[in-house]
Amino acid sequence: MAQYNRIKSKYNDAILLFRVGDFYETFGEDAVKTADVTGIVLTKRNNGKDSETELAGFPHHALDTYLPKLVKAGYRIAICDQLEDAAATKKIVKRGVTELITPGVALNDKLLEHKSNNFLASIHFANAMVGVAFLDISTGEFYLAEGNIEMVDKLLNSLQPSEIIYNRNQKKELQAAFGNEFYTYALEDWIFTHDFAYDKLTQHFKTNNLKGFGVEQLEQAIISAGACLHYLAETEHPNLGHICKLSRIEEEKYVWIDRFTIRNLELIYPQHNGGVTLLDVIDKTVTPMGARLLKRWVVLPLKQLPAIEYRLQAVKALVDQTDKREELTDLLKQMGDLERLVSKLASAKANPREVKQLSYSLNLIEPIKELCESDKAAPLKQLGEQLLKCEAAKQLVDESLQDEVPALITKGNVMADGVNANLDELRDIAKNGKQRLADIQQREIDKTGISSLKIGFNNVFGYYLEVTNRFKDEVPENWVRKQTLTNSERYITDELKQLEDKILGAEEKLLALEQELFAKLVSQLQQFIAPLQQNAAILAQIDCLRGFAEVSVKNNYVQPELNESLEIDIKDGRHPVIEKQLPLGEQYVPNSIFLNNTDQQIIIITGPNMSGKSAILRQTALIVLMAQMGCFVPAESASIGYIDKLFTRVGASDNLSMGESTFMVEMLETSSIMNNISNRSLILLDEIGRGTSTYDGVSIAWSIAEYLHQNEQLAPKTLFATHYHELNELAKTHERIQNFHVQTKEVNQQIIFLRQLVKGGSQHSFGIHVAKLAGMPNWVVQRAQTILTELEANRQHDDESVKSSLQASAQTQQFQLSFFDLADGDQKQIMEELAKMNVNSLTPIEALMKLNEWKDKL
Repeated sequence: MAQYNRIKSKYNDAILLFRVGDFYETFGEDAVKTADVTGIVLTKRNNGKDSETELAGFPHHALDTYLPKLVKAGYRIAICDQLEDAAATKKIVKRGVTELITPGVALNDKLLEHKSNNFLASIHFANAMVGVAFLDISTGEFYLAEGNIEMVDKLLNSLQPSEIIYNRNQKKELQAAFGNEFYTYALEDWIFTHDFAYDKLTQHFKTNNLKGFGVEQLEQAIISAGACLHYLAETEHPNLGHICKLSRIEEEKYVWIDRFTIRNLELIYPQHNGGVTLLDVIDKTVTPMGARLLKRWVVLPLKQLPAIEYRLQAVKALVDQTDKREELTDLLKQMGDLERLVSKLASAKANPREVKQLSYSLNLIEPIKELCESDKAAPLKQLGEQLLKCEAAKQLVDESLQDEVPALITKGNVMADGVNANLDELRDIAKNGKQRLADIQQREIDKTGISSLKIGFNNVFGYYLEVTNRFKDEVPENWVRKQTLTNSERYITDELKQLEDKILGAEEKLLALEQELFAKLVSQLQQFIAPLQQNAAILAQIDCLRGFAEVSVKNNYVQPELNESLEIDIKDGRHPVIEKQLPLGEQYVPNSIFLNNTDQQIIIITGPNMSGKSAILRQTALIVLMAQMGCFVPAESASIGYIDKLFTRVGASDNLSMGESTFMVEMLETSSIMNNISNRSLILLDEIGRGTSTYDGVSIAWSIAEYLHQNEQLAPKTLFATHYHELNELAKTHERIQNFHVQTKEVNQQIIFLRQLVKGGSQHSFGIHVAKLAGMPNWVVQRAQTILTELEANRQHDDESVKSSLQASAQTQQFQLSFFDLADGDQKQIMEELAKMNVNSLTPIEALMKLNEWKDKL
């Protein structure tokens, strides 16, 4: 326990799994946590003190069962192993922590999702700039970026790191910027210095500077990246040869999609349990590395036309060639996770079966390469040319390993015959020794006539001859009795003991030599890490493009045309997710959308609840994003002037844990849009202002539409779905605003949703009809209809007044409505007094008196 306490003192913030013989034990508070998370029994032990200590443990071979539960519960786990053979020492076995596992630092397959990266992120704040780095130790991917808080927030929500490390002095900044939704861990401030980080990076990559990675000037990003490498060293991960490249995430290459849009469009994560995302629909990848790459393509669509066209041409080639596509699919399915396998080689954690899988994977490279190189499409041909056969690596594995190998090196029979002379000699002894045991058994049976004679083995006295009681009187005198059982006796002979020494010595030496030779093989394979990683990256791209082709054929997608124009022209577009969720036999109603910056910049879409307004907004965004990912799209045709930013304000949600109401969340999301628009932005606004009173809501929605219209320098393309039919008036005074509505048909007081978008505004919401469809009691529905009729009659005059005020406001090009324009003389006088008043100089009693005076006037 003294040894345990010394080691535990160095890892106070982690659960220490302490190896004792065949068990991992936990003590004290660690035991309580472990038992609670894993469900194993919590016991107590007496440590020679007055008090007892809690104890919880599990067999060492069950580590893969219990470790994922502890890590996923948010605990850091320090694995403390025995560093020497217990049989070789009479003292306490030397122990030490061999690995510290955290949510963001894991290589164990049971801790990793094969379709998702497991990123460790590091964040550093410096005035208005924020540096961020993302490192996945399981794949070797290492990215960094630098920008404002909004940009880093977008990356965090796109790449979803499992853990974020930060400067402990910047906790307030981290929480203010990104909240508490991520698992975080604080490090000392001296780690987050430029000189320390720069040295850490250049030492790791063995370079004089970072110019070759194109990040030399990104000071804050370099600090974050250096902290990542330091953290890996602190968590006992010294073998990092597979981290051989540092890549900058270049903001200018990708469409800007903020966190709200990623959430609202359900690109990779559903908002509700059982929801289906865009990724779920378009992911037809068959390799783990392809699935991980596709997730990044979805949240980082391209905005550079040559790169988009490169992907589209590759997809077209695979759409047109069914046989080639199917052949590629069959080959890639057999590939396995080459990317993570390479990481295991680098960290010397690969087992024999995984190394054998490397050979199988390399066998598949040549036919994949030939398929791609034979294609006329330049993109596929180029990808094929970048694949490396790695014949030396394949030959090394094939010559070194048996055809069939176990998963564990301790099972033996891993290395091939002829690899090592000593190994062959030991195998011969072990093999012939067992045959000689059989020969001895048969000879003694013949000599003694004891037909039931058997040779057995146990750890107490080795090999023995076992005779049943029926024949014990026939045992020769030179046999030495070692054990008496109920039904038999056990004996040894000099010949048996001599053979035992040879056999047992050979098996022990054989196992040790195989382990040594396998470790040497893994070390030799580490020289191929760079070409193997290149192959994994190229295969991932081929898999993604092949998947795009497959989903395009299956779902009848068409190739979009991407261009430099400022127009979006989608003919008969469909929502890629909703069309796959419709009941059998029901067809999705397609709709066309045309937007440009000259005469149809903003479309106001009105229509009843449940009529499909939101679906039209979302499908437009998803079609544009899919096109800029390089995928075909669900439409009759699509001509898209590429966008650089996509903003959405769709749906209502509370963030009550942060003290934000539905309306506050709505305004925060809308503010983000208003402050970041560009000439190539696409904006989707759904029911702006519905979280507050009607007049407030109309006013805000109206002013937002005007603001977007009046920005003639930027003129962002906007789809604006609303219940506020007053907004239809905007089209009369703003030449680039057009009214559309979603068609309905009323038959016998029943509403039929036609879901067709047509020109012109709508004047009805049919909210009561929707309540009826939802199963509202009939009395409530009828009463609501009566109240609605009365309210509409009473409010008609008020609506005309408000409408005329809105029109007047629009004509004077005011950006905010001012109902004070209608105020009488007393109200104007009060406003003038208020404007001149120095509030800070008023005493409380003066303020109350002035307030009372105004109240009397009003």
